[in-house]
Amino acid sequence: MKIALLGKGKTGGKVLELLVEGKIPHTIFDSKNQPTLENLKGHDVVISFLSGDVFKEYMPLLLDSTLPVVTGSTGMEWPLDFDKKLKEKNAKWIYATNFSLGMNIVHQMILIMKEADSIIKGVTYSMNEIHHTKKLDAPSGTALSWKKWLDHEVDITSERIGDVIGIHELKLSTPTEEITLKHEAKDRKIFAEGALFAANKITTLNPGLHQFQDVVQKELLKGRN
Repeated sequence: MKIALLGKGKTGGKVLELLVEGKIPHTIFDSKNQPTLENLKGHDVVISFLSGDVFKEYMPLLLDSTLPVVTGSTGMEWPLDFDKKLKEKNAKWIYATNFSLGMNIVHQMILIMKEADSIIKGVTYSMNEIHHTKKLDAPSGTALSWKKWLDHEVDITSERIGDVIGIHELKLSTPTEEITLKHEAKDRKIFAEGALFAANKITTLNPGLHQFQDVVQKELLKGRN
C-alpha cells in the first residue's frame, strides 16, 4: 500500500511518523508539492487532515482521481449529493470528525445513555469540550457528533486552552444522580492510528461516503451475531 498524505500538520505529522516507523511507502503533498491527477497515480489511498476549507478545494481533484480517501478534515459540510457522485465514480471515501478508535467505544456508550429517559425521570444532558487555542471551530466536530449520537437537547460549552489535544465530557443529570462520560486524547497518534486502520479497511467497502464510526462498529460487533 502506498499512501498519498495531504499535509503534515499536527495530526498529519503523526501519520507521517507511523508511515516512517512502519516503512510504509508514501508521498507528502503540501504547498510545495501540490497534488495533481498525474502525481497521484501509483498511490493506493489518500489520507488528509487538512483544514476543512483547504480540503474542499481539493475535493474535485480527489474525486476525479477515483482514489480511496480517508479524511479527518473538519469545519466543513459535505455536499448533499456527494455520496451519489462517489458511487458514480466507483470511489470509496471514509470520513470522521475524530479517528480515535477509543472514541468509537464511546459511541456505543452514548447510544446506551440516550435511552436513560426510558427508565429514569428528569434526565438532562450537558457537555463540555476543551481543545488547544489554535482550533478555530467551536463546538468541536467531535462534540457535534456526540450530540448527534445522543439525539437529545444538550448544552455544549467550549474552552480553548494551551495545547490541549482534546477533552470531551458528557454529563447525564437527574434530581438524584449524575453520570459522567469522559474521553481525553493524550497523544495525537491515536488519530493517526485510526486513519491507518481506515486506510487498511477502505478497499473492503462498497463505493460511496462512509462514516468511520460505522466501519469500526462493524468490526466491534463482528462475531456477536
